[in-house]
Amino acid sequence: MGNVLIFAEHQDGKLKKTSLELASKASELAGKIGGIAEAVLIGNNIDALANELAPYGIKKVTVVHSPKLEKYNTLGYVNALAGIVKELNPDIFLATASPAGKDFFPRLAARLDTGLASDAVDLKIDGDGKLLATRPIYSGKALVDLKIPNSKPQMALIRPNSFGVGAAQAGATAEVVKKDVDVGDMKAEMKEFVKGASDKVDLTEAEIIVSGGRAMKEAANFKILQDLADVIGATVGASRAAVDSGYAPHEMQVGQTGKVVNPKLYMAFGISGAIQHLAGMRTSKVIVAVNKDPEAPIFQKADYGIVGDLFEIVPLLTAEFKKVLGE
Repeated sequence: MGNVLIFAEHQDGKLKKTSLELASKASELAGKIGGIAEAVLIGNNIDALANELAPYGIKKVTVVHSPKLEKYNTLGYVNALAGIVKELNPDIFLATASPAGKDFFPRLAARLDTGLASDAVDLKIDGDGKLLATRPIYSGKALVDLKIPNSKPQMALIRPNSFGVGAAQAGATAEVVKKDVDVGDMKAEMKEFVKGASDKVDLTEAEIIVSGGRAMKEAANFKILQDLADVIGATVGASRAAVDSGYAPHEMQVGQTGKVVNPKLYMAFGISGAIQHLAGMRTSKVIVAVNKDPEAPIFQKADYGIVGDLFEIVPLLTAEFKKVLGE
């Protein structure tokens, strides 16, 4: 019998959707090893968030409180969590492969002297009751199962949108334990967190992404992709070729040297499908490609493909989606 602990990430006073995904998966895994799903929250004045995890299977929430942790801090998080995790003694500890997760979780694993499976896209329990984490390798060309058999907790970072959010259980409650911690010497302090101008969901967490490549021809033409994105609730991305050509900023880049994404729907317009781009979006649930070149490599990975001019097809798609969605 062992418990499954998640790090519940939040932003602007709200739990991230990825935290609810982890909660649902943790509840499933805990049932298989005969334990319960727990969560740990870090921050300042965040008590209200604790009960929001209960409907998704979390039975106990440890709220780590410190004014020094109101803003993210690598060493602060590691110092605070190291003692908490040892006290809770979970079999499995999970976090999202977000920028923060990728930053502090490996350091925490080293502090706890345990193994870490990074960028996992699936989790299951093997016959020995151990965690098996599936992650892409070789730029997404293959999948490998990772196991951490001889250390505890077994830790894993999960790529957003890997599981989806389970159904909420009405009336569910969780035990809430509040902890004041000494974060120690943090050495550096985050003074300000500057949000981007867009209010769209970040690419790494978006469920629908529409991306443009070099065939967009100029930055102004990305407006047609934005119009489509506004209709279907998507976030706009770009290939490295488009970014290198100055058509889009780097924060929109999808690929090996940009952001790795895992949406339910990925629509690629004028993107040839170079291996570097495929490495960043290959695990998308459904891939739609539009390209004038019928031999473009992207069509080998696409679930649906259209050979044609994106400047004709994108407006048509936008108009049809408006009809279907009643806008």
